Amino acid sequence: MNNLIGLTKGQSALIDNDPWEIAEEPQYRKDGENTGHWILPLADWLEHCQQTDTYQGSQAQTGVLLDPEDDPEILAEWVGQIPLIALQFHSFRDGRAYSQAFLLRARMGFKGDLRAVGEVLRDQLVHMRHCGFTSFAVRKDKSAADALKGLTGFDMIYSRSVTTPEPLFRRRGGAK
Repeated sequence: MNNLIGLTKGQSALIDNDPWEIAEEPQYRKDGENTGHWILPLADWLEHCQQTDTYQGSQAQTGVLLDPEDDPEILAEWVGQIPLIALQFHSFRDGRAYSQAFLLRARMGFKGDLRAVGEVLRDQLVHMRHCGFTSFAVRKDKSAADALKGLTGFDMIYSRSVTTPEPLFRRRGGAK
């Protein structure tokens, strides 16, 4: 996947050799070979899991793509085993993926790579990080190097988030 920014130990950087690809149905199933690191739409991913009756082996190289209308709770059974969950932003005005990210991190305890894909723009990156995203596939017509600067801008938030569970007044030694 090109135009990708990733977070490692809190540091952001451009990712050059990312093995993950969002798979189209024919592409993933061609010739019966399932080699590579594929991100499958939820319905295809669930079908893939049911075919093998478990989530192990070659599936460890399989991530899942959630659309804004998909319920992340469907993944509860596998959340500790999935290496990557991609959340789709169809429009920069649609914030449902932020809620999905927070749910996956804070309530379901997802520890893998949480990737923002689709309409991902520089101005959104700080908020995405605070919701729990760890990689960002910046829109193809935008520069990932320029978007990277969006993660170094204003980072002080007042409320709690996935990355800062305590609100600012508690972090500064305010009332408990």
